[in-house]
Parts: sequence; C-alpha cells; structure tokens
Amino acid sequence: MKESDILRVIEEDILRIVGERKKRVLLRFIRTKIKVSYPFLSKAIESLEEAGLICIEKESIRLTEKGRNEAEDIVQKHLVLEKYFRENRSQRKAHQAAHLLEHYVSREVMNNLKKIFTLKKEGVPLIEFGLKKEGLITDILSSDYKLFERLISMGILPGEAIEVIHKIPNGVIVEIKNKKIVLDRSIAKEIRVLDVGI
Repeated sequence: MKESDILRVIEEDILRIVGERKKRVLLRFIRTKIKVSYPFLSKAIESLEEAGLICIEKESIRLTEKGRNEAEDIVQKHLVLEKYFRENRSQRKAHQAAHLLEHYVSREVMNNLKKIFTLKKEGVPLIEFGLKKEGLITDILSSDYKLFERLISMGILPGEAIEVIHKIPNGVIVEIKNKKIVLDRSIAKEIRVLDVGI
C-alpha cells in the first residue's frame, strides 16, 4: 500500500472508533486500537484536524459536526458488512472481514451488497459460472483470512461485478474493474457468483 492509502485507512479507523463511542475518546485508547507507528498515527490525526473532522482537547479526540457525518457513514458501512458476513462466519471473523472491507468498498458496491443480501446463498462457485457472462460476487467462503485479504486487495469482493473470460485447466481468467486476473481452481471454488443479467 502507498503511504497515502495507509493514512486514509488510519484516518477512517480513527473516525470509526470515535464515531462508535459517540463521545470524546482518549488518544491513548486510539493508540491501543490502531496498531501503527506513532508518526503515522500523528500524521493521520493532524490531517483529520486540518480537514475540520476532529478536535483535540486535553489528550482526547472529539468529532466535529462534519466529522460526525463522516464517522456515521464509516460506522454504517462497517455494520452492513459485518451483518453480511455474520451469516456464515463467527462474530470475530465477520468483524475482521468488515474491518478490512470498509476501507475498499465503494458506494456502488454497498448498494449491490444490499440488493444481493438475501440472494447470497443462491450464487454458484466462480469455477462453475458460465463464460462471457457478467455476474455479481455474492460471497467469498474462504476461512483463510490472508487469502480473503489478498482477494480484496485485487478488487475481488462481494457486490463487485465479475466476468469469466476464459477457463484454463487449473482455474479461470476473470475480468473485474477492467483488470484481468488468473485464479487457481481452488480459489475460484471459494468465490460465489450470482447471474443477475447485468
């Protein structure tokens, strides 16, 4: 990740933590929750203060009105994602998945997730999905958190449109967000896709 991306993630985490508590939060509490170097944390706090999203008061952070609105969006996104993943994961795993995804999911993907929430079990494994058909990713069933994180970093996440453009002996070649990605058969079996005729 680029430094600017890391800072954005830290800033969003700060807003979410303060937003969840709906009151002032001690800086030392933030430091225990966000495990990054002090210079990164300081830079993120400074950036949020300059943007008018937070105020620093006596070793604590409080949200401004503008900051409350931003924090509410992040908290809402986290809650929707956590609810989405709670159906077939433990509470802890659902929280981890939501925490990772909240930084990458666009408003369009969130809208898609809300639409397919009740249909997620109807998807088929990506390896079985038809060629040259576009569908929506409904779930990633892998319990391997590192694999889940790697797929998310490639843009493969629930609610995203995906197309299988070629099948190969040990997997598939897909297109997602104008990128072509080769996926191993075992990974493609873990990704569920729904044909929604888009």
